[in-house]
Amino acid sequence: MTPLSSIAMSAYTDLVRLLKDDALSGVEGKPTLKERGDKAYWYAARRVGTEMRFIYIGEDSDETRARIDRIEELRATAKDRQAERSRLVRLLRAEGMTPIDRATGSILSAMAAAGTFRLGGTIVGTNAFRLYEGELGIRLPIGGMANTGDIDIAQFEKLSVALQDQVDPGLAETFSALKFDPLPALDQGRTWRWAQGGSGQLVEFLTPAFGDETIRDLPALGVNAQGLNYLNFLIAEPIHAAAIYRSGVLVQVPRPERYAIHKLIIADRRRDGAGSLKSAKDREQAAFLIEAMAEDRPDDLARAYATAMEVGPRWREHIGNSLKRMPDTSGLLDSLGA
Repeated sequence: MTPLSSIAMSAYTDLVRLLKDDALSGVEGKPTLKERGDKAYWYAARRVGTEMRFIYIGEDSDETRARIDRIEELRATAKDRQAERSRLVRLLRAEGMTPIDRATGSILSAMAAAGTFRLGGTIVGTNAFRLYEGELGIRLPIGGMANTGDIDIAQFEKLSVALQDQVDPGLAETFSALKFDPLPALDQGRTWRWAQGGSGQLVEFLTPAFGDETIRDLPALGVNAQGLNYLNFLIAEPIHAAAIYRSGVLVQVPRPERYAIHKLIIADRRRDGAGSLKSAKDREQAAFLIEAMAEDRPDDLARAYATAMEVGPRWREHIGNSLKRMPDTSGLLDSLGA
């Protein structure tokens, strides 16, 4: 594995920080805290006509509060940050960090502008894997395990309902502007996939299921989504990442340790069989991330592995079946003492 330089790591960290600053400074309205159950969420409240509109900012945390305390300063320095972000992206390209291709970058940028990631949308699948370079400080392999034409976005159904906010413009409108067409589904009138003619790009929306894998509603994103079991483990506690496109795009991805363990589960669960090319790609990605994290973040990896193994026998069976094909990876996980 080839590590990124300390210069690249520092630049990437700065880019993510500046993108987070921009995400808050661009939201108009007075910051307002709302409590729901045992959690609290920040909104920007502003009057639209005779009604108050509440735009979701994020879950309450020390980091969010610190930015809210500086909101006027952040708004005043927006142009300076734009120039600095552009400089950092140029530096990261020069240091060899992999940029997002134009087709993917334009889609992620449009979805970010509409609020997809602000409202809890999380990139899953290979496009998330491609975004771990800066987070883990290692160069990704060039080849099959990092290639994809799909963009998969997942969100918790309960979160989508609870936020009481929605993307603007709607994603159907966003996709139409990018020449995407909705793909017909068995469930009439419920759209969860869009395809871009000519490019082969496909955008799919997913949500955790706990039993029947049916089509569900995601009101915050204004789309339907395919329910998938085991997805709840993957998208719990997601992190921010910067896509290297233009002056950077702030997105949300799963924690890399959860991504790796989840890949062990779905590699064995593929409908086309554990010996399929997709399952082999799942195992390749899991092996790469586990090798990287066993060295640099063993505690995070051990915790994710132990959490998944404790869920139940089906989870242990899927993980065990994948690891039988991966003796080196199995040895690394055993050495963690999880």
